[in-house]
Amino acid sequence: MALEAEAKAISAKFDYTDEDVNKGVQEFLRQMSEGLEKDGTSLSQIPTYVTAVPNGTEKGLYMAVDLGGTNFRVCSINLNGDSTFHLTYTKVAIPKELMVAKTAEELFAFLAQQIELFLRTHHEEQFEKHLRRRMTISSPVGFVDEDVFRLGFTFSFPIQQLGINKGTLIRWTKGFDIPDAIGKDVCALLQKEIDKLHLPVKVAALVNDTVGTLMARSYTSPGKSGAILGAIFGTGTNGAYIEKLSNIKKPMQGEYDQSTGDMVVNTEWGSFDNQLNVLPNTPWDVELDKESINPGIQMYEKRVSGMFLGELLRLVVVELLKKPHVAFFKDESSDSNDWKSTTNISPTSSLYSQWGLDTAIMSVAAADNTPELVTLRQELETTLHVYAPSLEDAQAFKAIAGAIGRRAARLAAVAIAAIVLQTGSLTNPETADEPVDIGVDGSLVEYYPYFRDMIYEALRVIEGVGEEGAKRIRIGIAKDGSGVGAALIALVAAGMEKAEPKEYFVDYIGQLRRNAKDHALGSLEEEADDVAARD
Repeated sequence: MALEAEAKAISAKFDYTDEDVNKGVQEFLRQMSEGLEKDGTSLSQIPTYVTAVPNGTEKGLYMAVDLGGTNFRVCSINLNGDSTFHLTYTKVAIPKELMVAKTAEELFAFLAQQIELFLRTHHEEQFEKHLRRRMTISSPVGFVDEDVFRLGFTFSFPIQQLGINKGTLIRWTKGFDIPDAIGKDVCALLQKEIDKLHLPVKVAALVNDTVGTLMARSYTSPGKSGAILGAIFGTGTNGAYIEKLSNIKKPMQGEYDQSTGDMVVNTEWGSFDNQLNVLPNTPWDVELDKESINPGIQMYEKRVSGMFLGELLRLVVVELLKKPHVAFFKDESSDSNDWKSTTNISPTSSLYSQWGLDTAIMSVAAADNTPELVTLRQELETTLHVYAPSLEDAQAFKAIAGAIGRRAARLAAVAIAAIVLQTGSLTNPETADEPVDIGVDGSLVEYYPYFRDMIYEALRVIEGVGEEGAKRIRIGIAKDGSGVGAALIALVAAGMEKAEPKEYFVDYIGQLRRNAKDHALGSLEEEADDVAARD
């Protein structure tokens, strides 16, 4: 009974009440407004230079790469023009040492090598036919790119976007720490390494994964107005939404289409409320932040994303193990264990190591509703080397994991509701009969049981949303959103390129001809002078 009472007391500390949710929404709206007015705020509110979303008719073969966290994906996407697409991709884990490399070159060289491997494996015919450069005098640099794959680069870290394919890194998150890359244009860093390998690829668009998710959702599920928000709830968390240009008060560098009156804004909401004005803050939240590589920032992400939830649970478990009066994962005799054995933990269990508890086990705990929790208990043995855990052990573990997961889902609802309210989507008379479409991606929303159900539960109690509003909000998975969305923006960027080079090269050729004519006239004059001198 002591264990059950302790588990209930701990779970209660992770309660995030209806009142808390509403306070969170109001503070989120306040910080959104602040981020639209000036730089240097918790919510960065970064303009992306993308001013419209797709309608599902786009066509073409494009490439995309996605550096979103612990993995790097390389994709080719064939857009069919009917809201469908065909995707081919590979995924590789980023070596731990490259996440904290001394130079940016080390990481980006690895990424370029993966692009080359993908092309040779999946597009060998096109790869051999493509010419990286054709020599010509019609270009001031002596060559033109011909038959080059346009690539959308999904880069899921805070950047200062300066154009559709240009942006400087503000800071690293998700375990990356390469100071050499801070302040540098990440597209240029990747293009440099691509060029070293002479690959037929041009980095045409820089895309945050949430922007890509928004674009992909709008392509595959277009309505009158498309999706209003693309959100990631996975290793990390972030959101991008469609904002009215008139609401963006801070200056924007670079060119963009003003005709739509809209701008996709990357919120960088992982750093929402770094000041902890409204975010919950248990002792375990404090410890997790203190031991992280970026203490004091990404405070919302540390309570919501998959990278941190498992560690939060591990810290609770380790503290509970230290309490002598609580029989957690330990038995005095086999009589107290329903498996008639004694529970023990291997000395080498990953429970004793930072990041040693993968958030995936929380999904197992949430999904196992059998009377004896056999699946969860087997998972505890297999992944954490907790041998012969009792039913009471598993029940306590499930209760605490569930409380942490539920708090994360309710915090996710805070961000979603704030965006819905900010855009006025529920009160717009022109779309009164349309669902308010939200595109989401990430392991939490896709694999964590009941995560979306818990989001909707919270949405229903939020002022300005309520029961009826929650019914209109449609949260749909945008599978492979970052890749497809990046390809869609690469398509847009390719269209923007077409007019510029033509005018530039025509002007350059004209200048060459004028120079040649001047040179020829000069030669004739010199010849005439020579003749006159001889006479």
